[in-house]
Amino acid sequence: MSESAGCFDFLRGRRSANEKDEAVVSLEVQQPPPHHGGSEVPADPCFLSSCDFGIIGDHRSPALLDAPPLYSQYDTLTLLDPAVIKTVETSLDSLNRSLRKLSLAIHDHPEIQFEERFAHDTLTAFMASHGFEVTKHYLGLETAWKAEFTQGKGGRVVGVNSEMDALPGIGHGCGHNLIAISGVGVALAIKVALQAHNIPAKVVLLGTPAEEGGGGKAILLQRGGYKEMDICLMSHPAAMPPRTATIGTSLAKQDITVKYLGHAAHAGVAPWEGKNALDAAFLAYANISALRQQIKPEERVHGIMEGKNWAPNVIPDNAKLRFITRAPTRDDVVRLRDRVIACFDAAALATGCRHHVKLDDAYDDLIQNSVLGRTFASFYKERYKGDTYPIDFSASTDFGNVTYEIPALHPAYGIPTQPGGGNHTKQFTRSARTEEAHEATILVTKALALTGVKVIKDDGLFEEIKKAFTRQI
Repeated sequence: MSESAGCFDFLRGRRSANEKDEAVVSLEVQQPPPHHGGSEVPADPCFLSSCDFGIIGDHRSPALLDAPPLYSQYDTLTLLDPAVIKTVETSLDSLNRSLRKLSLAIHDHPEIQFEERFAHDTLTAFMASHGFEVTKHYLGLETAWKAEFTQGKGGRVVGVNSEMDALPGIGHGCGHNLIAISGVGVALAIKVALQAHNIPAKVVLLGTPAEEGGGGKAILLQRGGYKEMDICLMSHPAAMPPRTATIGTSLAKQDITVKYLGHAAHAGVAPWEGKNALDAAFLAYANISALRQQIKPEERVHGIMEGKNWAPNVIPDNAKLRFITRAPTRDDVVRLRDRVIACFDAAALATGCRHHVKLDDAYDDLIQNSVLGRTFASFYKERYKGDTYPIDFSASTDFGNVTYEIPALHPAYGIPTQPGGGNHTKQFTRSARTEEAHEATILVTKALALTGVKVIKDDGLFEEIKKAFTRQI
């Protein structure tokens, strides 16, 4: 299992079950067994680790798997017409090889944020060929897209997301090829069920670019891309045991860029005439290193230093720092962000350099809808013998922004990996291409598709989903 740079005791007091939920159900959760395994497109894209879905410890969030809704007289939340279940599963079985081919095509053509042109064209063509109405270059983003299907009049709207972007240098080291086909599979299976059983509803699949920095979902959210959805679903592969999934939360994050501008001078002849931008960046880095001693265990500050045309015999007149701050909630990350900016300001004052601080991507923490979570977990367990755990991640994702606006679910699921081969490694890139990873993705896709159909058909369940959303926000 991959451990990110910050394993910690996730003692989060916010949005606790006692404060936000009317009833808390005690869960006996076993730790999974050890496994080896902004509104404009930014001109200067940042690829500092946005999502690393490795488990960070035994962090339990009971509210995420709260009790079945009180309205329900069912033994489980999976009571659904067996014919509908069969339609969903059969449709995905028939699509299995096509989805595998699609996954490999995207994996073998890795594209970084906002450059997912091959994925855009390939996925939109695939959806159009299966009877979806497709909108390319959606809402002004060149590589975003929308595919929608409506059956009858009225009914609920289920949203689904497909991510597409890869990482610089290592390709699909976070398995977005699998996320892409899972979204496609969920949308197609729901469509087939709506048609076959004449269920009035709508399914909307968004192709969302730039999750690994750039905040494609946040931009689409700002531009109204999610406004008609009643719920939204997606999934994410991780270095965990097979047939396991987690529906814990993630860290909120804020990307920050600071540029220092000094004055060049001959480093040997007249260094006193210069204002050293490199010194400013160095002091800022040192300030943040000192700050880390006084931040909470669950908070993170990490980044890099850059320069342009530096030479050892010239006082550098420019330097840039790109940092990410992470904290349990978006309010927490604002407070941490302000402390980091103070470190930047102090370095400029000490060196006499001018500086400019720019706030880049802001990703909110995931608010996993508790009723959606239990519904998914029930299908995953009963139909596919999968276990679901309420375990949190030190990752960040722009899907968190979506979860603050509408009820949503973002399970992470296990695929077989190599030792030391967690997310954002070359080993994970290879793992994301395996047949085993594909089959794990199909099982989660089936559970999510059944969850989506269940929400469409069950009015009482949908009311409980909305109540949970209000409690959790």
